Amino acid sequence: MRIALDAMGGDDAPKSPVAGAVLAAREYADRDLTIILVGKEEVIRAELAKHDLSGGLEKRLPIVNATEVIEMEEHPAQAIRRKKDSSVVVGLNLLKKGEAEAFVSAGHSGATMAGATLGAPGRIRGVERPALATVFPAKSGPILVLDVGANTEVKPEYLVQFAQMGVVYARKVLKKANPRVGLLSNGEEENKGSLIVQEAHQLLKQTPGINFGGNVEGKDVPSGEFDVVVTDGFTGNVLLKTSEGIAALLLKIIREELTSNIFNKLLALMLKPAFGKVRERMDYQKYGGAPLLGVNGIVIITHGRMTAEGIKHAIRVAGETYQNGTVEGIREIFAKPSPVETV
Repeated sequence: MRIALDAMGGDDAPKSPVAGAVLAAREYADRDLTIILVGKEEVIRAELAKHDLSGGLEKRLPIVNATEVIEMEEHPAQAIRRKKDSSVVVGLNLLKKGEAEAFVSAGHSGATMAGATLGAPGRIRGVERPALATVFPAKSGPILVLDVGANTEVKPEYLVQFAQMGVVYARKVLKKANPRVGLLSNGEEENKGSLIVQEAHQLLKQTPGINFGGNVEGKDVPSGEFDVVVTDGFTGNVLLKTSEGIAALLLKIIREELTSNIFNKLLALMLKPAFGKVRERMDYQKYGGAPLLGVNGIVIITHGRMTAEGIKHAIRVAGETYQNGTVEGIREIFAKPSPVETV
C-alpha cells in the first residue's frame, strides 16, 4: 500500500509531516506500507536526516520532488491551475496515475479539494458534490459528520448523496452494521429547518438503503443516537470548530481547577488516569483527518496544526479507507439508478 503525503503542507511543515511519516512507517510496518513524501526534495532529505531510519525504514519513505508550495492565502482553484508542480498537484497526480492508493495533506484544504474535484482524481460518476467527512467523538463511540467544509451551499439532493456516502464509510470503516442517519436542523420535527432541510428530510425518508432517523439538533450530535449526521459544509464546519473550541476550553478549565490549590493537586494525582482517558477521547488528532468522499480516489484532508502524531493517524485513516474498499462501495451506490433525481 502506497500513501502519498504532502510533506510541504501544514503549519509546521516539513517537520511534522516528515516526523509523522517516520512514525507511521515504523508503527505500521506490518501493513506493507510505503509513504511517498511529496515536496521539495532537498528540504525533505534534510528533515529525514534528523530521524533514525535504521532497519530499512528509509526504503519505505521515498521522495517525489515537487518544486512549488501552495500558500494558505492563495485562491484554491487559481493556485491549482498556476502551480502545476506544487506538492498538492503532484501528490494528486500520483493518485490519479495509480502510483499511490491515497493522498494525505495538512496543507491548503481548499486547494486540495479543488484539485481533487476539478482535476485529479475527479468525481465519481453520479456524485454531484463531494463532501468532506469527519469522525466526531460521541457518547457511544465515533460517529461521522458531513459535510464539514466542502460545500457551503447545497441542494436537498446533495444532502441525500452525502447521507449515501456517509453510510458507506460508516459501514466499512467505522464498522456500523446499519448506520442511523440524522439530518442536522434547528428542531427535531420534520417541518423545522430551512426549505432545503425540509425537502431533504422528505427525500431521505424515501431513499432506499438509508436508515433515516429524522432531524437531529446540534446539542444531540454527541449523544451517539445517530451514526451519520448530514448537513451543509458551512453549518458542519461551524459545528466542528465550535465543538473543538468547547472541548479545548473544558480541558483547560478542568486542568486549572485541579491545580488551583494543594488539595485539588492531590486529587488530580488520583484522577490523572481518568483525566488522561477523557483527553484522549476528545483529542481530534487521534481521529487523523477528514476523507473527501465522492472523489474517485482516497483523499484525506487534515488540520494544518497537526503534530507528528496527528499526521501518523491521518496516514492510518487513509490506509483503513483503502483497505476497506470505501471508494468502491461509493461507486457501487452511484452505479445504480438513483431514486432521487439530481439536478
